[in-house]
Amino acid sequence: MRVTRVELKPLGDTAILAYLPDEASAFQFANAVRGAQYDWLLDVVPAYASVGVFFDPERIARGVVRRLLGKLKFKKEASALGCLHQIPCCYELQLDLARVAEHRGVTPDRVIELHTSQEFTVYAIGFSPGFPYLGYLPRELEGVPRLPAPRLRVEPGSVGLTARQTGIYPLARPGGWNIIGRTPLELVHVEDGYFPIRIGDRVQFHRIDDAEHEHLKGERLSL
Repeated sequence: MRVTRVELKPLGDTAILAYLPDEASAFQFANAVRGAQYDWLLDVVPAYASVGVFFDPERIARGVVRRLLGKLKFKKEASALGCLHQIPCCYELQLDLARVAEHRGVTPDRVIELHTSQEFTVYAIGFSPGFPYLGYLPRELEGVPRLPAPRLRVEPGSVGLTARQTGIYPLARPGGWNIIGRTPLELVHVEDGYFPIRIGDRVQFHRIDDAEHEHLKGERLSL
């Protein structure tokens, strides 16, 4: 094992935010914190190259947590990636495919080919329940800005992209990302506590047509 440089800063009264050199280090650090099984640990939340470590202040002082985290060792080379989810996407149910294609100087079919060509990693979940921030886009798709004004409603399952990232709107929400397709799958059910996609998981999209979208509509993501 080796010690990787970790910058630690306070996050409110019951958490410490750890900054790591890169996303892989953050996943590995989070796994190491969980694996230590501290009795004071409440939650561990990685996001990109940072990790929020939440602790019980009645069990331990912040300074002790800071010292323990600063000395924590973990394998830099160890894989910390989770499940691979295959997600169908109907690119006919798009709103901004032409905009993305024009901005990048490629055809709409090339946008789809690039978007389905690789696995994306879930680097963070936020904005709305279960919204996965997926990175990173192939270089040919990078740099497309958000819409000039966000839409008041983006339909559930909409797949969008902007800058270096792609993502999925699991629930109907306002949104300003470029919508290039839609998945028929249910990816979040708040009342059931159903959140199958987690930070560290991987996602790969595959193309389906309108008919298959209707056939699969409402099915849950297989685990």
